[in-house]
Formats: sequence, C-alpha cells, structure tokens
Amino acid sequence: QVQLAESGGGLVQAGGSLRLSCAASGRTFNSYHMGWFRQAPGKEREFVGAISWYAGSRVSYVDSVKGRFTISRDNGKSTVYLQMSNLKSEDTAVYYCAAGSSLGLVISGTADYWGQGTQVTVSS
Repeated sequence: QVQLAESGGGLVQAGGSLRLSCAASGRTFNSYHMGWFRQAPGKEREFVGAISWYAGSRVSYVDSVKGRFTISRDNGKSTVYLQMSNLKSEDTAVYYCAAGSSLGLVISGTADYWGQGTQVTVSS
C-alpha cells in the first residue's frame, strides 16, 4: 500500500506562486500514476493534473490551469509536485494528492489512494 501526505499550502496573493509536495511512503511508489485534485467550499472535487508513473512521459491538466501549473515527480524521493504560478482567487481550495494503478482512473477521480489535503488560499 501507499500513504500520501501533502504539504506546501498556504496563503498567497493573486499572481503569486506555490509549490505543493506529496510525499509517498510504502511500497511500489514508482509503479503508480499520480494526480492532483482540489475542492473549494460548496463545490465538487475537481481534477487538476496527473502524471504517469514512467518518468512523466504522459501528463494531463484541466484547461483552467494549463500554462500556469506544472506537475512533476521525483521517483528517487518518492515525491510528486504541483508547481502553481500566476495564482488566481479561483484556485482557492483544498488540494489533494492521489495515486492509482491506472492513469485514466486517477484522472476520473477513482484513484486507489488519497492524501489528507492541504489548503491553498489566494487573496486578491
């Protein structure tokens, strides 16, 4: 099994940047596709981005973050990152890390494992 722990959230001004980290523990991290999701108060959980297990040869982003967010992973450190730039107030949400054996299922929100979330608040 895999345990996931997000960090790096906080309060930033619009236009600023944050880098979220998701540290994984357990076995077979390198075999899992990874994803980031977010959920704002009163809204449904939303897919943000995903990266394949094989050194990020395939990536996917929701349209609203393309060009601003970058997902990456360091399998040697068992960590996946979400670099967030040019943040907007609409990005305010709790961000969750997810892991799964199928990239498509991760993107669809049916990942095998989930972290506890980290709060990102963007002020304007």
